[in-house]
Amino acid sequence: MKISRRSALVLAAGVGLFAVPATSAQAAYYNQYETVAGIPSAHECTAAQGFAAGSTYLYSVKIGLDDTRSLIYRTNKNTGSTVIMTNGTDDLPYNSWLGHANDMTLVTIDGEYHLFVVTMTTEGAQLVKLRYSGATYYKVGSYNIHLDGAPKAVSGVSKISQTDSTLHFFFKSGRNVYRGSMGLRDESGTITLTDAFDLKVAGAPVNGEPVPDLEDFTNQGFLYHPATKDLFYPLTKKNRSIVLVYRNITMDTSGTVSSDPDISFRITSSAYPDLFEIESLGISAGTLYFNTNRAKSSSDGNHDGVHAFKDFTAD
Repeated sequence: MKISRRSALVLAAGVGLFAVPATSAQAAYYNQYETVAGIPSAHECTAAQGFAAGSTYLYSVKIGLDDTRSLIYRTNKNTGSTVIMTNGTDDLPYNSWLGHANDMTLVTIDGEYHLFVVTMTTEGAQLVKLRYSGATYYKVGSYNIHLDGAPKAVSGVSKISQTDSTLHFFFKSGRNVYRGSMGLRDESGTITLTDAFDLKVAGAPVNGEPVPDLEDFTNQGFLYHPATKDLFYPLTKKNRSIVLVYRNITMDTSGTVSSDPDISFRITSSAYPDLFEIESLGISAGTLYFNTNRAKSSSDGNHDGVHAFKDFTAD
């Protein structure tokens, strides 16, 4: 199913000057974005969830039917051309394996491209591995994730690194981040989590000032960018989305970490007053991309999309 390109530039409501010093601190502040493409509902899948950015394509998931069905969309980041990818395992446009599909990360193994998707459930697999070629994907692995001997429904996944034999991930549940590793070519097994660090939210500056109700925002996915050792953490509440940035994160990071007060992202949308949720993020060629759940009202919610923050470049 091909979806027409949405080429218009969308500016977040309530925007100010972009990447200029805040009044109370010399803080880089980003609050404008452009829409690469709209991601409309199809096959009874209505809610945007996981997201990942590749070198040419952006991958996003929409789920439906009580988390029993999901679609994966592939968007050309340069043209906005979007297709629903084919489930090559069952020869269908949708699949039934990804649960809530709250987050995902890209991994190349032996020259082949893969998506690792967290299901956010304690039943069955907590992590699913997909191999894809072009606009077709195949289920090639499923894994249990355990913490203290019990299944753990993690909500975020991001690759840290890989060797010739091992994959290392950060997993997230709420504000708690864990480490987990698996064999590079394993198709099943159990990943045992170990505590890594906690993300401090209370008092985090956004545009130089704390957001009073930030602790009431909803957790979403997250992104670890190994090239810069930065972790990007989206939080949402109704029509507000904020991304905090945590610096110098490594495999050895522990304790409680605070966000960088000198950089922040926020969208406050009047165009989508009922809902503007950044679900997850990805970086490609230095651009910070993200996907959204967007709604103008409870009866007008089919406005999800994939987007990019303007003027920000990940070094």
